[in-house]
Amino acid sequence: MKIKIFILTLCLLVSLSAKAQNDTLSNRKPKVGLVLSGGGAKGLAHIGVLKVIDSLGIKIDYVAGTSMGSIIGALYASGYSGEQLDSIFHQIDFDKIINDELPRSSSPIGERANMEKYAVKLPFNDFRIKLPSALSRGHNTYSLLLKLLVHVNKTDDFSQLPIPFFCIATNIESGKQVMLEKGNLTQAIMASGALPSLFQPVMINNEVLIDGGVVNNYPIDELRAKGMDIIIGVDVQDGLAPRDELTSAPDVLLQINNFRTINDMKLKVKKTDIYIKPNIEDFNVISFDEGNSIIKSGEIAALSKVNVLRNLATGIPNVNQQVNFKPLDSLIINDTKILGNNNYTRAYILGKLKLKSNEKISYKDFNKGIDNLVATNNFNSFQYELKETKENVGYDFIATVRESKINTYLKFGLHYDDLYKSAALVNLTKKQLLFKNDVGSLDLILGDNVRYNFEYLIDKGFYWSIGLKSRYNQFHKNISAQLVLDEDQITINDLNKIDVKLRDQTNQFYLQTLFRRDFSLSIGAEHKRLEINSETIFNENSTGEFQFEKTDYLSLVGNLKLDTYDEKYFPRKGVYFNGTLNIYLYASEFIEDFENFSIAKADMGYAFGVTDKLAINLKTSGGFKLGDKSRRTLDFALGGYGNNLINNFIPFLGYDFISLTGNSYVKASLVADYEIFKKHHITLEGNWANIDDDIFDTGEWFTLPDYRGYALGYAIETFLGPVQAKYSYSPERKDGTWFFNIGYWF
Repeated sequence: MKIKIFILTLCLLVSLSAKAQNDTLSNRKPKVGLVLSGGGAKGLAHIGVLKVIDSLGIKIDYVAGTSMGSIIGALYASGYSGEQLDSIFHQIDFDKIINDELPRSSSPIGERANMEKYAVKLPFNDFRIKLPSALSRGHNTYSLLLKLLVHVNKTDDFSQLPIPFFCIATNIESGKQVMLEKGNLTQAIMASGALPSLFQPVMINNEVLIDGGVVNNYPIDELRAKGMDIIIGVDVQDGLAPRDELTSAPDVLLQINNFRTINDMKLKVKKTDIYIKPNIEDFNVISFDEGNSIIKSGEIAALSKVNVLRNLATGIPNVNQQVNFKPLDSLIINDTKILGNNNYTRAYILGKLKLKSNEKISYKDFNKGIDNLVATNNFNSFQYELKETKENVGYDFIATVRESKINTYLKFGLHYDDLYKSAALVNLTKKQLLFKNDVGSLDLILGDNVRYNFEYLIDKGFYWSIGLKSRYNQFHKNISAQLVLDEDQITINDLNKIDVKLRDQTNQFYLQTLFRRDFSLSIGAEHKRLEINSETIFNENSTGEFQFEKTDYLSLVGNLKLDTYDEKYFPRKGVYFNGTLNIYLYASEFIEDFENFSIAKADMGYAFGVTDKLAINLKTSGGFKLGDKSRRTLDFALGGYGNNLINNFIPFLGYDFISLTGNSYVKASLVADYEIFKKHHITLEGNWANIDDDIFDTGEWFTLPDYRGYALGYAIETFLGPVQAKYSYSPERKDGTWFFNIGYWF
């Protein structure tokens, strides 16, 4: 009897407990999970869905995503609202982000000319062409996402974000999925979105990871396992394409990949409580330029489910908005840690980054330093974190680099102009030639005028770098007689122009450093061998070439340079300064009674955009000689059009090359560049100058210009470089001159 009473009592207690549990569950607000699929640009539709979710006041308890879904999901989980994400993505230049486009100013000053010299660049490794693993390293994408997520950089556990979050990536070696829910949030979503062939793989915990969509593009089961009662799912994946749309190899490969994804979705749709499928059939994975329409399609799809979504609403709009979206303007770097470097020293890396401990730096300059390092192409990846310190007065900078194994490049170019004529360029560039931080480059220029250019630099970062240069140039041209003859000889022979062959070899050893972040200062010693010959000057009495110059000069040289132009040939913004001083201390016996002399020169430029199509470039330059002025072959000579003239030859429209000479000059110019459509330019130019002997002594430099030239040109940007034609006219000559060039100047 007692046993029966005990059993009945036990059953009653269990029943009461179960009822209490059911009552608690029925009163408890259900946990809502949000799963966002991958889909490239089509993933922008997630933003439209989030805007509707926020407007209804739906509280999301967990977010899961893959690929683009992980990027949108992580930003939402970190506190951004749908409206804020809409605003952010409207400001992004996706072409720049995806193509890893870096500003020209991010490259070292000495290398900027090389950026716009070669039409074809082939990387080599072990005498084999080594193509990159993807079109983009993802540098610009990483930098953008890190800046947007810097407010949660203390959070290593993604479940501790304002909304808990995880994302899916794929281990490329095993083919298995990897759930990322701890670590560096920016790095995690970069791995989840590393679309094969577009973005290079990401290394996390010694695993090589790519786009999670390869194995799991809609992680609903993993989200349900987090204890979610109701799951809202947004699916922006492709369906199967009909045969008439399978017209290329990428189309076929994408279709094959979609077989598994679409079959998986047949089951996953049934597991989704509120399934939202935006109409994105008219878009593809790179339709970022149609972002407005894609976001709108997400809103429309979410509004079609508004009745069921309202059941989850709290009635308080924008409950997820927690970030006061204020750009990070400046930061203090307290400490720096560099990991993974072997061939490149800490000083080299910090020198490129231009970072110093306990120094306040603008975020613009900080990002510029990152660009500087990436632009060296010495690193396959550069991933970094900004960790807020305990005192909240700055950040610790932690960077992990993966050095590139490629250190040899073969490069090619083609060019034609009116001075050097036709030329083909072959370049061999070798990094780590003798030391870990060095680079050597040799240009061989074959054609009407064979030339070469050799450069070698041991880059010491913050410290003084050591460099060598050797350059040989030659051309055959009618030039002003005043450059090689004195007034009496010109009068006796009744000559204005002389046909000459000019050969110049210049060798330089220098030390170089950077200061104020953008200026390059170099000092060194220079040897110059200059030969100028003519077969025509005394044709009646001479059987061979007449030699005007065959001299070896030794000089001390200093140079100060600043170059922030965004482009070399068609700048729309930036400033330029290049000042050089040569102090000539010795000349070989060809010159009798040599006396020291110095030549100083400088040129400056300022470019700015007036409209989206029109840019203005204002330029001025000048130079003078001090000391012995009897030798004229190194004097200034104006005339022609070019970007690679040697010695003291200065371009001047309206006159042929080396037409106006003197030991001092001033020049001003204005270029109006109108880009009528992409990569097609109409240019209107004017230049004005005074040039003669000692114009700074006589005051002639400050008078109205003696020489004027104007030009109308048309240019097309091609992979070889600019193709340009200019018709120039001089009021003094009352005559016009055509100038042509094809390809980058070298």
